Amino acid sequence: MTKKYDYLKGIPELPEKPNIKKKRPKLMAVVDEDNCTGCSACVPFCPVDCIEPVPKEKYNMPIPPVQVRFDECIGCQVCARVCTKLTWDAIRMLPIDVFEERYMMKIS
Repeated sequence: MTKKYDYLKGIPELPEKPNIKKKRPKLMAVVDEDNCTGCSACVPFCPVDCIEPVPKEKYNMPIPPVQVRFDECIGCQVCARVCTKLTWDAIRMLPIDVFEERYMMKIS
């Protein structure tokens, strides 16, 4: 005899803090804002949902480029591949050491 909620056994428990990386990535996604059209084609493909439009106030334009929340990026390269195939090749993957040196940020 099955219990009332046995069909839910395959669903994992939600983490206490969403979008927390388990390990330090080897690569970091960086958007070339001058080349980004703001089409947001990359957004639905991000497995950790860390890509968002730049606030409209920053550039005062109707369709702003996107940006990556670096503290959440896992370096999976999916966004860069989507951007290369579908749009303008505006996302680059940088080795984490190069990224940290160039942007003066420490990624854990």
